[in-house]
Amino acid sequence: MAKFYPELNEKLGKFIAAQPMFFVATAPAEGRINLSPKGMDTFRCLDHKTVAYLDLVGSGNETAAHIAENGRLTMMFCSFDDKPLVVRLSGRARVIHQRDTDWAELYSCFEPYPNARQIIVLDIALVQTSCGFGVPVFEFKRRRTNMSEWAEQRGEAGLIRYQRQHNQKSIDGLPTKLFED
Repeated sequence: MAKFYPELNEKLGKFIAAQPMFFVATAPAEGRINLSPKGMDTFRCLDHKTVAYLDLVGSGNETAAHIAENGRLTMMFCSFDDKPLVVRLSGRARVIHQRDTDWAELYSCFEPYPNARQIIVLDIALVQTSCGFGVPVFEFKRRRTNMSEWAEQRGEAGLIRYQRQHNQKSIDGLPTKLFED
């Protein structure tokens, strides 16, 4: 049975911090819904009402475009071990870019990655738990290194070129506001 909370408690905070992967979901007013897996030690609980994740350069930038349009974000954490649980965090999100004044302080909460693109901050409006009985049991083997290797091969200038070409608009043509120009 689902339970609802206005903020994270210590037990749920520890649970989500221990998960090696999580999912983020956004949707524009019109267009495609985006559901994206995340990992690589990029999630942080900032306090009981605020969480953040370090968003890395990838094939698209749907989350940022949807947040720029309407601010809605849901994050989901699933237990894949023997004790089932699903935790969803819903609320209003904002994107912190490297050009923003609070970037340095927030970025210091994370391990550095060569392809750090932006930080997504979620102000929690609702925490929901559910049983997770339908989620299969999986064994975590290791984190992938492909993304960091890909970024290192391109270098800083190559990553900027890539982002200008692939990360400035969503699939539906919404602006991501990645660059000021």
